[in-house]
Amino acid sequence: MKNNLSALIIGLSVILSVFLLSRAYNYKYKSSENVSVVGLAEVDFTSDLIVWEGSFSRKNISLKDAYAALKNDENEIRSYLIAKGISDSAMIFSSVEILKEYHNSYDRNGNIVENIFTGYTLNQKVKIESMDIEKVEKLSREVTGLIEKGIEFNSAAPMYFYTKLADLKMNLLSKASEDAKARAETIAKSAGGSLGKPKKATMGVFQITGKNKNEGFSYGGSFNTIDKFKTASVTVRMDYLLD
Repeated sequence: MKNNLSALIIGLSVILSVFLLSRAYNYKYKSSENVSVVGLAEVDFTSDLIVWEGSFSRKNISLKDAYAALKNDENEIRSYLIAKGISDSAMIFSSVEILKEYHNSYDRNGNIVENIFTGYTLNQKVKIESMDIEKVEKLSREVTGLIEKGIEFNSAAPMYFYTKLADLKMNLLSKASEDAKARAETIAKSAGGSLGKPKKATMGVFQITGKNKNEGFSYGGSFNTIDKFKTASVTVRMDYLLD
């Protein structure tokens, strides 16, 4: 009797173990049935903010005279910009950069024998931020009025930005997720199954490039500032379970 009971217990233990192993195998097998897809979304947009910089400088043997000439240039530039329709609040003048310059005197063997001080060079920049893009674009190309006043003014290329970039990015992420789901549903249907719940979602790199330009994508993300018309794109990687 005792032997029969032991055999029965052993038999039940074996059956239970086989059942649990079978359930674990089925769960593992089923959980491994998933599909991974990458969704893409992109949109063209126009910049709504322009940033333009110009620089000017003066040189003189006297620091005081160089500074006085530079300040006079600053006042002339400010008046010129206001006359062109730029508000004073849109202008940002940088602090003055002071450089001491020297000229080396050499002997016949090429050795420096004297270091001669030639004067001070003072540099300053002005930056304009405006949503009136056309006005500032035109201004950046027409600085001859300042040059005619004897001001050595160097105009940099304008930079273009978009003030609603956060909203644009959120909208793109939503569309990229929808695109990924549509791709996953197509794959599941082709395989004779149905799409289950999302398992994992990972955002890809956010890129901003010039519209209709052959710009290479960057691993860390591109951020074009030289073009007014741009294209933004983003990818989303989605993992779905299959039912």
